[in-house]
Amino acid sequence: MAYDLTHQNFGVVHSNLQPKPVTIASAATISPSTRLTFLTGTTSVVDITPPVTGAYCEVVLCFTDNSPGVFSTAGTSYPIKVAYQPVVNRPILMCYDPCSNYWWPAAVV
Repeated sequence: MAYDLTHQNFGVVHSNLQPKPVTIASAATISPSTRLTFLTGTTSVVDITPPVTGAYCEVVLCFTDNSPGVFSTAGTSYPIKVAYQPVVNRPILMCYDPCSNYWWPAAVV
């Protein structure tokens, strides 16, 4: 199913009819299918395929491996603007800006 048809899966408020958060393997390119997505493994993420075509969107990523890979700025399709070293079990909000074609990690305090 096209992501544009499932855009509500990325909203802040969900009903009990929407899918629960999923776990996917960390990879150079990831494609989250729910707003909150857990990542396993140590591979660095360089591109995140936007779940909604041509629109601002947000995903929350949470790494579950004790040595998560970095968010690298080496991507070319849907790159990450600022490099970031994720911390295990600490969710990070990623914001996609279709005008710049970059993912921006939220400030981590």
